Amino acid sequence: MKVYQNITEYSPKKKVFLTVGTFDGIHFGHQKIIESLNKMAKEENGESVILTFSPHPRLVLFPENNNLKLINTLDEKIERLEGSGIDHLIIYPFTKNFSRISALEYVRDFLVKELKVSTLIIGYDHQFGRNREGNFEYLKELSELYQFKVKEISAQDINDINVSSTKIRNAIELGDIPLANEYLGYSFPLKGKVIEGKKLGNTIGFPTANLLIEDETKIIPKPGAYAVHVIVEGNRYKGMLNIGKNPTIDESEQEKIEVNLFDFDGNLYQKTIKIEFIERLRDEVKFKSLDSLKNQLRLDKTNTLKILA
Repeated sequence: MKVYQNITEYSPKKKVFLTVGTFDGIHFGHQKIIESLNKMAKEENGESVILTFSPHPRLVLFPENNNLKLINTLDEKIERLEGSGIDHLIIYPFTKNFSRISALEYVRDFLVKELKVSTLIIGYDHQFGRNREGNFEYLKELSELYQFKVKEISAQDINDINVSSTKIRNAIELGDIPLANEYLGYSFPLKGKVIEGKKLGNTIGFPTANLLIEDETKIIPKPGAYAVHVIVEGNRYKGMLNIGKNPTIDESEQEKIEVNLFDFDGNLYQKTIKIEFIERLRDEVKFKSLDSLKNQLRLDKTNTLKILA
């Protein structure tokens, strides 16, 4: 897959089979669209292209009144798409000026003249152009005028519930990781750089790596303890992670993300590690004593090993 951060670098050599969207999460529904895109491109000896935007349009359009958190960082999105079979990924800078172009200008000048679309594949709820005035019916009209095909993918359901990035974000914020992972089709990821902490975990026999999440738009699950997998330099470890303030042994009141890796012996400082969330274990609790905390952590580890077995 070739990645373009400048659209002028993209020059199609075959028929262009294109889909467009923010693709936050690359979830089950997105994957169905991508599968259809690849299938159609292969059948007609074309090239499959995804057009996505950065920053997320809502972050640009509502900067002062927006608490949107994203399932994937841009790097995570690229990483997920690497194995999807897509030929080209175009990351277009979303600006207020771009948001003001009409649906007609968007199709005529951008999709047709610039990207040379041959077939456009979109999700059932796709809208575009100034004030989201464009939709599937409008695309069908323009496709006849500008000689391209348009195909709509119907709603993708799991247990009769439509999959959407919003529902996945809600599940993550509620700590319902199994539901989020079911919608995603993979384990919700979180990458962070390991930074110096107070090393309080060492004093109770559960040393932790403190994570710095550098992208402020990345969604963080509900505070509590989680069973996770941890990927360090390509190696996978089992572990348990806590999101919260560690009220039993830390009075700083600062929320932290700390992970205890099982069967790991090494220095993680300044390394970027990847967390894959599997299941939430419990709420964060302020224990009456260190012994009570240690007993709970032992129980957490036992439960984590059962979950990850």
